Formats: sequence, structure tokens, C-alpha cells
Amino acid sequence: MKFVLASASPRRKELINRVLQNVEIIPSKFDENSIEYNGDVVAYVQELALNKALDVLKDCSGEYIIIGCDTVVYNNGKILEKPKNEDEAFAMLKSLSGAEHSVFSAVAIVNSKTNNVVRFHEESKVRFSELTDEEILSYIETKEPFDKAGAYGIQGYGGLFVEAINGCYYNVVGLPINKLYKTLRAMGVNSKGEL
Repeated sequence: MKFVLASASPRRKELINRVLQNVEIIPSKFDENSIEYNGDVVAYVQELALNKALDVLKDCSGEYIIIGCDTVVYNNGKILEKPKNEDEAFAMLKSLSGAEHSVFSAVAIVNSKTNNVVRFHEESKVRFSELTDEEILSYIETKEPFDKAGAYGIQGYGGLFVEAINGCYYNVVGLPINKLYKTLRAMGVNSKGEL
């Protein structure tokens, strides 16, 4: 049985190696814009994770366990995706300033042999300190916000703004490794990636 992470994220690639020793990385080509957000953030993020895994599954022949993931920042009833430009990044960071928001990650684990699917999600609450416009603009100049949901990376310069976290830190990075570890163990998978 081979293990595949259906993600192009360098952060997830680094984190999955803490959970499993032998993992192939095959980025999903699934069009995330094809899923509409209907107000249920958990259902939305789980649907994205599952579709990423299924997209990679169709190109795999043989026996695979495919792990699909998605992470979103959720603030005041809105999902904050990756910002498209500096103005959008500024608006997102301004909305997070001095407030608490949630980060949701979903993981879908698909077994190609049995067609069994195991799904779970994790929520972490993150509190930002008050940010000045100058701090936001300086951060945007680093270019870090542009490939990050919610326009910040907690593992980078964006971590300077985080006052407190309630929940899993790695969930905010993009992969809740403790819950993934426990889920895989419950499925009978060992650290060497053997089922």
C-alpha cells in the first residue's frame, strides 16, 4: 500500500514527513472554485479536501492511501482565501487585527483498494494583536501573504501578530498532525507507512 499526499504545499509536505516516513507527493489539480461556499464552513472545507484526494486517485493505479487536505481562515461569517492583490491582503489583515478568528482544516483519507473514506476536521482559534496600517503594509511588502489563506503565515513573519492560539498550532500551518497521526493509527497504519 502506497501513501500519497494530494497537495502542492511545501508546509504540508514538511509536516506529513513527521507522521509517515514514505509518502509520495502528487499535487491535486482540482479546481477549488468549482465548490461553492453555502454558509457551512465545515462541509465546505471537507468537500474541498475530499475532491483533492479523489482528483489524485483517478491518476493512480495500484493500491494507495491518498490524503487530501484543505485549510481556510474563517472570520465574521466569511471565508478568507488567498488574497489576489495588495488591497485584498490589506483588507483581510485589517479585519483580523485585534480580534479572534478560526482556522479550519479538513483531511480526507481515501483507500483505493476498499474505496473507504475517512474524513475529519480541526478548528483552531487565533487571536491577533492590534495592527497599525504601517505594520500591515510592511508585512505585505514581504510578499508572504499572497500564497496564504487569510493573508498570513503563522510559521513566518505573520507569527509576530499572533497573540494567542486555542487549539492545534499545526492546524493553522495547514495540517493537523496530531489528529492525522491518531486517525492513521486507528486505521492500522504504522509510522513507516505500512497498513
